[in-house]
Amino acid sequence: MRLDSGLREYAVTSAFNDTRFKPITQSELPRLSCSVSLLTDFEEAEDYLDWDVGKHGVWIEFRNERGRKQTATFLPEIAKEQGWTKVETIDHLLMKGGYELTITSEMRQSIKLTRYQSQKAHLSYDEYMGM
Repeated sequence: MRLDSGLREYAVTSAFNDTRFKPITQSELPRLSCSVSLLTDFEEAEDYLDWDVGKHGVWIEFRNERGRKQTATFLPEIAKEQGWTKVETIDHLLMKGGYELTITSEMRQSIKLTRYQSQKAHLSYDEYMGM
């Protein structure tokens, strides 16, 4: 997918189809801003602790209690903003990915972790309209 068409598609998806939130309305537009994170420097980690809070985003792959492969990711700023340790971040990722059992050390050690970095761009609605 090309970057320009991907941004357009995901902007619409985020604005109108993300079930975690109500769709945006026209009256909200002047108060909105948009941030885009370009993910770079993907590296397979040695283990679930082989990454740095505030520097790396983490993407995990694991098998749920039914043996189905699941994935989840957090951008680099998430763990730092939430004040989470590495272990807390991994536990939240497992829950985000749909893991429903008690999270054990063995479960954490079984995940495949890919770390990455990102560059973030931000634009307010007023800045967009001034372009």
